[in-house]
Amino acid sequence: MDNFRTFAIFGLLIVSLLLWEAWQKDYVRPQQAIQSAAVESIISDLPETVQQDDLPSLPSTSNLTNLPDLVPSTVSKSAQIHVKTDVIDLHISLQGGDISDLALLQYAVDSSTPDIPVQLMASSASQFFVTQSGLRSNSTAPTHYDNYSAEQSEYELATGEDSLVVPLQWQTDNGLRITKTYRFKRDSYLVEVDYQIENSSGETFSAYPYAQFNRVRPPEDSGFIYTYTGAIFSSEGFEYEKVDFDDLDDNAFNRTAGDGWTAMIQHYFVAALIPNVNDQEVSFYGRSINEHNYTAGFRMPAVNVQSGETQQANYSMYLGPKEHQRLEVVTDNLDLTVDYGLLTIISQPLFTVMEWIHKLTNNWGWSIVFLTVLIKLAFYRLSAASYRSMASMRKLTPKLASLKERFGDDKQKFNKAMMDLYRTEKINPLGGCLPILVQMPVFLAFYWVLVESVELRQADFIWWLNDLTAMDPYFILPVIFGISMWFQQRLNPAPQDPAQAMVMKAFPVIFTVFFAFFPSGLVLYWVVNNVLSIAQQWHITRKLGAL
Repeated sequence: MDNFRTFAIFGLLIVSLLLWEAWQKDYVRPQQAIQSAAVESIISDLPETVQQDDLPSLPSTSNLTNLPDLVPSTVSKSAQIHVKTDVIDLHISLQGGDISDLALLQYAVDSSTPDIPVQLMASSASQFFVTQSGLRSNSTAPTHYDNYSAEQSEYELATGEDSLVVPLQWQTDNGLRITKTYRFKRDSYLVEVDYQIENSSGETFSAYPYAQFNRVRPPEDSGFIYTYTGAIFSSEGFEYEKVDFDDLDDNAFNRTAGDGWTAMIQHYFVAALIPNVNDQEVSFYGRSINEHNYTAGFRMPAVNVQSGETQQANYSMYLGPKEHQRLEVVTDNLDLTVDYGLLTIISQPLFTVMEWIHKLTNNWGWSIVFLTVLIKLAFYRLSAASYRSMASMRKLTPKLASLKERFGDDKQKFNKAMMDLYRTEKINPLGGCLPILVQMPVFLAFYWVLVESVELRQADFIWWLNDLTAMDPYFILPVIFGISMWFQQRLNPAPQDPAQAMVMKAFPVIFTVFFAFFPSGLVLYWVVNNVLSIAQQWHITRKLGAL
């Protein structure tokens, strides 16, 4: 038995991935494109807001009952505040005092256009993704439909300053004054939002602070394989719960918890809302609005402010890349948004080691190379046993050829004689398959590391490789992989079945084509692994006299 089964299994996995991608392209994405077009026609009539239906509901047991209908007000798109720090460039709409557009200055859309940053949030109809927050009350209170005022229209983090404060004002004629303040820090994607409620109205003011994201379902475009875009909720006992757009179409999401967060994630980037309630219960929710727009947010405990008193309510937002080191310090479990799926138990240690190597090399490409060497060392003994088995089988090639001539087309007798020969020589015909089968979970886990790790996005290696998460633009690595695979086959025992022999000869070409569309970082891993395997197998085969 040779490597035929191993490569067949591997090929089946690759074909499955391609079939999945084809299904996404031919069925799912066209449907989403139709939905996106429908969304645009709906939203075009409402330039600043979607619908009043996006206001969060209130608990039936609340003392805030019989809430009046709130008529959405309109506001010119020019009524915005422009805020810029060293890492983000955003606009805050005076309607609702919420973020309507946000660009990530350190992340270009494409390496060929470094001056065009990724637009994480946008108020355009086709890419609608904004924050919405406010106070829900049975008296007059600012929701995300009400207008604030500001002293300036431009705020920028000055050189030498570490923080930037942006205050917004809302007040009534009867003495209720609310200040909504944004706080930004240098080299940080964490934004703190604070409500200060000053009540001089002569009556008790009660309201529920809330914050939510509102976005349209974007068309899926994640390259070779689908990556999750949608809502995430986290709370005790449900540390990482995906609630996708289809789920919200079927049923609204509601959960009450003492702590947690909610987020909208997409490939490489995350927008998260983190309430600050000191272990009080928070109501997390997600909803579909006419199956076009989707909200995910939370409603904080009611704030009761007596006349003459001042109280505060605050929460935080993380609006940026899914970087492990940044997410870990924001709040518990937020780093789980770097979603490696079922292979997290393997992917997480792989990335940790690779990150440690990167600190020494300052190059993610070399980190992949040295990580591959470490993985190969970890499997060295297992590989050596396999290569010894394959070398022994290679030495039996003349005897197998003799059996083939003796039994001709009688496959049953030939197979029986071949197995008897293996038993006599004490050779395990499956021994050559084991190393690759064992490495398959590592291969797939490493694939997800490359797919999910924003640290590798547009990361340079050497010469023509300027993005390890994109395919090789000149297909040089895939060709090298194909050559290495062909050379490794030359060291393996030749199949006795002519059909298998023909398929094995075609494998280097087939897998070169497959790997042409893989992230170049993953192909780099496999090329280095093949070169090390060839060196080890050649040494063992030569030592046993099987060459």
